[in-house]
Amino acid sequence: MEYFLLLLGFTLLLYGGKFLVTSGVALADRFNISPLVIGLTVVSFGTSAPELFVSVTAAIKNHPEVAIGNVIGSNISNVALVLALTAIIFPITVRSNSVKIDAPFMLIVSLLFWAMIHNQQLLRWEGAFFIVLLIIYMIGLFRFSRKNIKDRETRVTIRPMGIGKIIFLLVIAYVGLAIGSVLLVGNASIIASNFGVSERVIAITIVAFGTSLPEFTTSVLAAFKKEMDISIGNIIGSNIFNILAVLGFASLIKPIPVEIRFLQFDIYWMLGTSFFLFLFILPFKGGKLTRVKAGILFVSYCVYVYMLYFKKS
Repeated sequence: MEYFLLLLGFTLLLYGGKFLVTSGVALADRFNISPLVIGLTVVSFGTSAPELFVSVTAAIKNHPEVAIGNVIGSNISNVALVLALTAIIFPITVRSNSVKIDAPFMLIVSLLFWAMIHNQQLLRWEGAFFIVLLIIYMIGLFRFSRKNIKDRETRVTIRPMGIGKIIFLLVIAYVGLAIGSVLLVGNASIIASNFGVSERVIAITIVAFGTSLPEFTTSVLAAFKKEMDISIGNIIGSNIFNILAVLGFASLIKPIPVEIRFLQFDIYWMLGTSFFLFLFILPFKGGKLTRVKAGILFVSYCVYVYMLYFKKS
């Protein structure tokens, strides 16, 4: 039964990602906002909804390793697995100037997260600070987009869509992503637990991969539609949302203790993948995530998972 529900969850994630890309691009066109900004906000929030649900639930039910591991693992897999595989299929050219703000901000937020958990806990005031920072970032993002909307290279030509249909598709997408992730993560965890894998390793690999599937399906489908700004914006935005929104709300509800192994090993892989993505897309306008660069990221993910399971890191 677990395997059937696992497949059902994947199917819901696939169609949820498809509807999210369609409605996200239509929303960008409707309100004269660049697709990159939609990828960084509407699409990223939708694909980060599973992480939010899983981490908040884990924090409430006293599973801090799942709450923290889900975010760290998702941020690693978003860059080194999701974006890497997307770029291996379709090399991604950075076309928008606004990435010069978003990519450094992702790196800064990651470093801030590392600094805050150095005392092995994430407190309520730190969660509140993350949420305030997220609000400020989103306000600045939309103002920047509207101010620079004349940069037509970030615009796309699509068939106009009514606001009612856009909202309907967004709701369907969010519901599909949420339910699909719950089914996939829950049943994948059951299957993995039967093999005696620790909760931390399950959280940072199986759970993280499951909650990153929306990012994967959304980024690949966006790449197929030649919406490269949504592909890369989705990943950068999701990593920002994972830290500021997911951990922000989770720690605001209940302070989260941080197991020492996250600080000794996993957090440095997350920082490393964020830093190398930052380097690989330089310059921020005209830079390209080539198949070679994507291959390096993918190999790093394989090494990371190998060390988790076979080196007992």
